[in-house]
Amino acid sequence: MLPQHLKQIRVLMLNEKENLERTLFRLEQGFELQFRLGPSLQGRRVIVHTNYPLDGQKFIRNNFRVLAWNYPTGREDDSDKYCSLELKIAGSYQYYFGYEGHKREGRQPKGQFVGRRCLTTVDKWDKKLAQTVHSWHHLEMFPTQPICLCLAANSVWIKEHPECGYNLMNSPHLRPAWVLDRAIWHLTTRVADGRYKEKGLPSDITNECHLNALRRVFWEDIFPQIKLWEFYQVNVENAVEQFRILLQNELFFVIQSILTCTHFCLILLLHSYPLVPSLSSSSPQHIEECCGWLKQKLTEMNEEQYHIIHQHQEQAVNCIVENIVYERLADHGPKLGPVTRKEPLVTRYFTFPFEEMTLEQEMEFLNQPDKMCHFLAHNGWVMGDDPLRNFAEPGSNVYLRRELICWGDSVKLRYGKGPEDCPYLWAHMQKYTEITAKYFHGVRLDNCHSTPLHVAEFMLDVARSQCPNLYVVAELFTGSEELDNIFVTRLGITSLIREAMSARDSHEEGRLVYRYGGEPVGAFVQPSLRPLMPSIAHAMFLDVTHDNECPIELRSALDSLPSSAIVSMACCATGSTRGYDELVPHQISVVKEERFYPKWNPSSAPTSTGEVGFQSGIITGKLALNKLHQELAAQGFSQVYVDQVDADIVAVTRHCPSTHQSVVTVSRTAFKNPKTHQYSNNVPPMFIPGKIEEIVLEARTVEREARSYKKDEKYINGMPEYTVEIKEHIPMEESAVVKHAGVTSKGRSEFVQEIQFQKLTPGSIIAFRVSLDPKAQKLVGVLRFYLSQFSPKYRRGSVPDENPPEVLQKPLTQLMSKLTLADMNILLFRCEAEEQEDGGGCYSIPGWECLKYAGLQGLMSVLADIRPTNDLGHPLCANLREGDWLIDFVSNRLKHRDGPLAQVGQWLGAIFDYLRHFPRYLIPCYFDAILVSTYTTALDATFKLMSSFIERGSTFVRHLALGSVQMCGVGRFPALPPISTKVQDVPCRISPITGEKEQCCVSLAAGLPHFSAGIFRCWGRDTFIALRGLMLITGRHTEARNIILAFAGTLRHGLIPNLLGEGHNARYNCRDAVWWWLQCIQDYTNLVPEGHEILHCPVTRMYPTDDCEPCKPGEVEQPLYDVIQEALQRHLEGISFRERNAGPKIDRNMRDEGFNVVAKVDPATGFVTGGNRFNCGTWMDKMGESDRARNKGMPATPRDGAAVEIVGLSKSAVRWLVELQSKELFPYDGVKVHRDGTDVFILYTEWNKQLQQSFEVEFWVSGDSQDPNEKHPDLVHKKGIYKDSYGASNPWCDYQLRPNFTIAMVVAPELFTLERAWKALEIAQKKLLGPLGMKTLDPDDMVYCGVYNNALDSDNYNLAKGFNYHQGPEWLWPVGYFLRAKLYFAKKLGEEAYSKTVILVKNVLSRHYTHLERSLWKGLPELTNENGQHCPFSCETQAWSLATLLEVLHDL
Repeated sequence: MLPQHLKQIRVLMLNEKENLERTLFRLEQGFELQFRLGPSLQGRRVIVHTNYPLDGQKFIRNNFRVLAWNYPTGREDDSDKYCSLELKIAGSYQYYFGYEGHKREGRQPKGQFVGRRCLTTVDKWDKKLAQTVHSWHHLEMFPTQPICLCLAANSVWIKEHPECGYNLMNSPHLRPAWVLDRAIWHLTTRVADGRYKEKGLPSDITNECHLNALRRVFWEDIFPQIKLWEFYQVNVENAVEQFRILLQNELFFVIQSILTCTHFCLILLLHSYPLVPSLSSSSPQHIEECCGWLKQKLTEMNEEQYHIIHQHQEQAVNCIVENIVYERLADHGPKLGPVTRKEPLVTRYFTFPFEEMTLEQEMEFLNQPDKMCHFLAHNGWVMGDDPLRNFAEPGSNVYLRRELICWGDSVKLRYGKGPEDCPYLWAHMQKYTEITAKYFHGVRLDNCHSTPLHVAEFMLDVARSQCPNLYVVAELFTGSEELDNIFVTRLGITSLIREAMSARDSHEEGRLVYRYGGEPVGAFVQPSLRPLMPSIAHAMFLDVTHDNECPIELRSALDSLPSSAIVSMACCATGSTRGYDELVPHQISVVKEERFYPKWNPSSAPTSTGEVGFQSGIITGKLALNKLHQELAAQGFSQVYVDQVDADIVAVTRHCPSTHQSVVTVSRTAFKNPKTHQYSNNVPPMFIPGKIEEIVLEARTVEREARSYKKDEKYINGMPEYTVEIKEHIPMEESAVVKHAGVTSKGRSEFVQEIQFQKLTPGSIIAFRVSLDPKAQKLVGVLRFYLSQFSPKYRRGSVPDENPPEVLQKPLTQLMSKLTLADMNILLFRCEAEEQEDGGGCYSIPGWECLKYAGLQGLMSVLADIRPTNDLGHPLCANLREGDWLIDFVSNRLKHRDGPLAQVGQWLGAIFDYLRHFPRYLIPCYFDAILVSTYTTALDATFKLMSSFIERGSTFVRHLALGSVQMCGVGRFPALPPISTKVQDVPCRISPITGEKEQCCVSLAAGLPHFSAGIFRCWGRDTFIALRGLMLITGRHTEARNIILAFAGTLRHGLIPNLLGEGHNARYNCRDAVWWWLQCIQDYTNLVPEGHEILHCPVTRMYPTDDCEPCKPGEVEQPLYDVIQEALQRHLEGISFRERNAGPKIDRNMRDEGFNVVAKVDPATGFVTGGNRFNCGTWMDKMGESDRARNKGMPATPRDGAAVEIVGLSKSAVRWLVELQSKELFPYDGVKVHRDGTDVFILYTEWNKQLQQSFEVEFWVSGDSQDPNEKHPDLVHKKGIYKDSYGASNPWCDYQLRPNFTIAMVVAPELFTLERAWKALEIAQKKLLGPLGMKTLDPDDMVYCGVYNNALDSDNYNLAKGFNYHQGPEWLWPVGYFLRAKLYFAKKLGEEAYSKTVILVKNVLSRHYTHLERSLWKGLPELTNENGQHCPFSCETQAWSLATLLEVLHDL
């Protein structure tokens, strides 16, 4: 078994309603197959079954076992769990999976022809097969037929067991076809005897007139004589009379009698019509009415059947004529000559083991069962037919319509549905199969498309029980790759026969080489663990098969060698047909040929007909080509490049990706005979990159003095007038084909040899062995040596560096271990705006687009799409081949940094210095290898810096956690105001602007690319919604503390700013940010060890009073708990102020009233309330912008009053402070405020209690018109929900269904009663939950619109300039709160509800996982349009979207 790091693992995703039966997946022995759950199945209890046997057990096709799930993280995480199979045994195996009573089934495949008749007896096979051995065809794969679909018509045992074939007794539907077949035979004898000459039909049919005469004979003589339609007619009078007699008795007996009638026409009638009209009485009148009805229907049916048979007869005549045209008239046909008894008009369809007699006498046999059982149907194939249909079974008219391309020497075997249908046949063929598999390493399934699949499955199971590694090659002509795949997967076919003769020209022949195997030269190194991708069937590529026309007849004798060379260069199995190498100039009929193959004699004369040797045909050339083919396969030359040099010359390169040696074979084909076609003498030169080490072989097909070909009567002889001149393993100077070879150079790394030819005549080939130039070869080895620290797959071809640069003497893991997560932000991410702030930018690929990130992720996202398909034509690959710009960009942007990042840049620069000297076609794959190694090392180092939940988490958890690195960074300008110097572990740097020491705390971007840099990077609300998920759960506690303290320093008016603007340009226009900030402090104290200590951290106040100018850092400081107390005191006192610099300077759209900010606590309810209809103080903050639609200055969603999530957040904060105070961790138990002229002390315990008592009273919408708590029953349009707000200036808005109440459920679940909470969540799930996000408004609401377009201006008030930003589009971050709320309350409902909810949660999250994996940004968007459609105006990755989903996984 391979070590784990070298093991090849393929992953198959299971998806609901996905049928892969017609998709081909190829797996090799030794691979591991993993089944994982696709998005549609995650969360379900899926059980996977397979019939792959356990070690040491016998394979039984219908025995299935359950596979156990593996959990790599130790947790039941559906994104990573898998069940697997170690594929050690070749064969065809099945799997299916089920859940909750359903199951889907799929199937996964594992896994030179010599005509037997011409070999004589077995004791002489060795001499007959010696030619095959000496021309290096692999005898162990000698083909045979283990699954007999047909049998020689003269076999003895079929006479003893005629039930094994389709005869006129067990297959009565074939009787009309047999009658027609006998009539055609008697027509043959009469035509052969010249008895139709007077009717224009001679025995020698040569033109269209003869064919027309034949048509007339059929319609005038044959069909009227045999009256085929009578087989399909009912005797109307007899049937009606019988019916009348039965009706006179009882209707029950009528039904019984008719249903037991064996005449299929009557049965057909009864299936097509009601049995009889309503029979109200048995009076003579009613009986006659019924009989009249039956007579009418039977007459109509007879007429219908007559017309159908007429159509069958028309098709039969057409097929007969077409067959005669091919066999006797067509230039590409066999030209059989006159009609004789030996060469009949057409091949007979049935055996006739009796003496000749008249047709009338033969018809008597139809009444003699002992004779009928011996008339057996021949086998064949039907062009364009469904290969899954048995054309001999009832329901098929193939034999009657003469559509069968018949093999007149064999009968079709009748297996039925199983051994019980024909016991002798199954037992006999099972024994035959066992013997075959015992003595042969491989088998060929001839005409596999005619194979009943259940028979083939059974027999191949038998064969593999004898020979587990049986090589199964099949001839399969279904006309459809999908249908091919059914046979390949069901039967475990190793290779499908494909042939070069199907190519119309040399260009198509070269294309077949590329299609049937190998990666492109310069292909990317694929990971050992990767998705199982659909594939085409593995090919056995033949120069010609036994069934098709002779290449010499269709092309020329000179083409045999170059076409063989092209085939031999294919990276797949190859083969040939006996007679091709000897240049036999005609097709060897496997049916009619009775001569023998010549014996092998290495010194036989070229003119010998009974012997062949090295001088015969192209045998010597074929031997050299087959040796080369085997050498290339054994040494790993797995990459292929096909170059069409000109119309006739094809160059095929086989390349080894580890040693970078190549073999280039140039073949000049001769599809046209040089004796009749003028080939150009001007052969274009070739340019071969690298150094030519030797000429492996050069060979030319030449004429020699010998007698012309004459067909021998005893032996299958070839053309003696042609032979091959060949030289092997010679230097360039000794070549007779190459005139000149010069070295040119294209840049420092591209060494090219120009080849000029002098004797590359039609029929010639030459093969060069090529290596890189010595310098490049050495540098490739050195680079592979350095890459081997990341993967042992680079060890082959590696060479240690004699003088390693200092930076490369340390492993990259050591350098990476010194980086901080802030450094990782620079190394891996940073979008265009972030880079521009530092004076740079992301790399722009000419002719394509700009990368999403300047860091490694920008490239890795693109390469992830290029690598699996080896898309070397991608603009990124072209850019790498054309110059070193991208290489320089990657390393230089890091070299210019300070500290460990610069060292990583230097490491990359040193590695890239080797890469620069490679041939340009190798740059993309090695650039990718370097980046993959660097990237994976960086990820490993990243996760080690995070919490154990992340480090040991699933792939999905880690993907989401990368959002922390993506969003959290340090820019050129400090985004956060300074925090107290008394706080420990605050990072500092020398300012790149002032040159002085400054703090460089990590800040959290709201989203990329729109909110990533400058004053628009940091937003209070976004930061603190995302902080728990992206910083606390990931273990970035110190950085989270710094952000909390930095924002604490900006507190003003009792509020935290929304737009931070570095503190100096802050806007205090939101009512919710302060409550999100308080929630994060609470989360910090709960999640961080000794987290309560943050409450005593000093805060340097920027605005200690509302109206002061910004204070200097450290000028005014106070502990965090005092800042918290101030925030609550100001709310209880009431906040009311006008924004500074109110007007267009800070908001060009807001009306004057909107700049007035109000927030307070309602004394009656305890709810935090505020705002007005001209501003929007919550996250739904879209301000109208359109003059045209007249919505400018009007908020789309003002949500004034008490917004439900703010009430929940305030309840959470107050409850927390009560808990802290009880533990003596918070010094205040309440707030002293001045109300109504007196000072009042409000206890937090009282406020907490008041909120608890008021919430459901005021927010629950019961829908009961008699509910005393319902102030506006007329506005209720959804019952069983929670209001979105309380006390809005527009009361309608309170009753709108939005997802905000789920936030309150998570932060303050104690506010909700279980039953009501669950009911509201169910409605939200039904109405609001989308594929990725939550609809921001009930789709039943009159202003709902799910498509956001911020650029579209119109007259529509509700849509213009994106006014519907929060009126329907599906935002992602609320999904996290919805799912967390569902989980919380489901757990309280009990095990069943919780289990169902877990299924829902996993299923919903699986869609985010899929999006995350496919996203070039490696993020989750801010929002989508309705039903998950992409919104081009959304941030492509948003901090809170990633954070809240990570919180869900943390809850799970």
